[in-house]
Amino acid sequence: MKSRRTSRGGKSTSVRPAAVAASGLSELNRALGGLPVEADAAELARGVLSIAAAQPGITGARLWRMAEGRPVVWQELGELPAADAVLAQKALAHPEAGRANGSVGRWACALGNESHVVGVLETNTSGKGLDGPARERLELLSRYAGVALANTERRHAVQELSSIVEATKRLNSTLDLGELINIILQMASRQTGADRGAVFLVDHQRQEIWSLVALGLEQQEIRLPSSKGVAGWVARNGTTVNLSDAYQDERFERDVDRRLGYKTQTLLCLPIRGKDQSIVGVLQLLNKKGGPFTVADEKFLGALSDHVALALENAQLHRDLLTKQRLERDLALARSIQRGLLPDAPPQIPGYDIAVSHTPSQMVGGDYYDFISLSDNTLLSVVADVEGKGVASALVMANLQATLRALVAHVHSLERIVGSVNNMILADNRAQKYLSMFAGLLDRRNGVLHYINAGHVPPAVVKAAGAHVFLREGGMVVGLFPDVAYERGRIHLEPGDIVVACTDGITEAMDVQSNEFGLERLVATVGREQSRSAQQIVEAVLAEVDLYSRGGPHEDDRVIFILKAL
Repeated sequence: MKSRRTSRGGKSTSVRPAAVAASGLSELNRALGGLPVEADAAELARGVLSIAAAQPGITGARLWRMAEGRPVVWQELGELPAADAVLAQKALAHPEAGRANGSVGRWACALGNESHVVGVLETNTSGKGLDGPARERLELLSRYAGVALANTERRHAVQELSSIVEATKRLNSTLDLGELINIILQMASRQTGADRGAVFLVDHQRQEIWSLVALGLEQQEIRLPSSKGVAGWVARNGTTVNLSDAYQDERFERDVDRRLGYKTQTLLCLPIRGKDQSIVGVLQLLNKKGGPFTVADEKFLGALSDHVALALENAQLHRDLLTKQRLERDLALARSIQRGLLPDAPPQIPGYDIAVSHTPSQMVGGDYYDFISLSDNTLLSVVADVEGKGVASALVMANLQATLRALVAHVHSLERIVGSVNNMILADNRAQKYLSMFAGLLDRRNGVLHYINAGHVPPAVVKAAGAHVFLREGGMVVGLFPDVAYERGRIHLEPGDIVVACTDGITEAMDVQSNEFGLERLVATVGREQSRSAQQIVEAVLAEVDLYSRGGPHEDDRVIFILKAL
């Protein structure tokens, strides 16, 4: 074996290869002692590459890591030929030997052992192979790096598990949807290094995704069609999207960036699935600090997503409950106000017995009745039914009441009153609803009922002798067309005659076979109870309707009005 000669202090000495090898191992030892073994895997990998590339004769080094069972390039340093996965696969084929040679100067060694391989270290020399000591040092570096990286992976797994446990605690700390979304974004951004993000909830009914808050922005709501954008695509397809350049992907909506004055570079978007595996939301993160989002980011967020989904569903249910409670309080107040618009009791008119009942099917409704005294001997009675049910119909009903009471102070012609109501409702019909109305003007002195039936359920006059007459004279419903001409009808009332007017909640009440109660059954019920008081007749009709419609499919607002001549 030849020795290498060198000069020290003018004297010639010789250094044997064994001494050189020992010196190289000593330097490697010192370098390994400086590796940041407590750092994350990426920083540790950079340290391993630096040591490998610093070895004598090495021009460059490359680290491969395992992804879905195959080697992919992780990090590179120095001058290297194009990556060749075949060389890495050869090194992985026999982990116990762990080495493979490529073309001249290329060498690779598996990191780890048969039970757990974390990657491959590849080196390149300037056109000549590695000598024995160099290979020994690289094999030692590979063994050390394999152990260090495996420990880092295990430590990272423990930290990730700890983060998930901590995240679960935080996710369960609130039922406020806005606060919960902020917690989700803060955790996801801190773990992945994202600059900003958003949690989109999926509105399947409106086919939209919407964000209540966005990290890095003042609180605001962003609504997007689920047919647009990366988040919309993920909401529809349920597949994770990881983009290193968002503007190169045709699914990305640049308009959102323009509106917010922001530039998206990298993007990670994941579906959030509920207990039944339906997509309840989408988590979107933007602009990871230090490069694109990694597979590790996806895995962490994937492990967290079940907990996020459960928390979101609970918060959404809580929010819906609060909204329902608030709506019920508002509706209760609206019902109280609506009741205040209706007369507490019918007026006491000498020679007549009057009773009325109003039952909305919901908290508020569109059925209306009123009594307005025009003089000592004249009473205007009104029964009306606004199309539909609920709050919108109740608002039109309130408008009708105000309009009618304003008109009767100045207009005394029944035809003009109804015609003016029609034009005023039509002019201010923002709810785009029409209504039917029966207006009866009782002339007590002469015992005559003047009336206009504007498309309403025909009231009936049940005569004392047993016959009955339906009051149909009038015109079309109110609120559809302007300047409608209405015609007045009149009927003389004899003692014992009963006028019964109602809304279609009475006549259209259905039994279990969907057969309607109907006008004839109403008239028959009133005829059977003819000898009783007006209030007793009202109660009898309502009891008959309730019995008939028990188990039936139809329920509506109900008003019934009885006027009995004494």
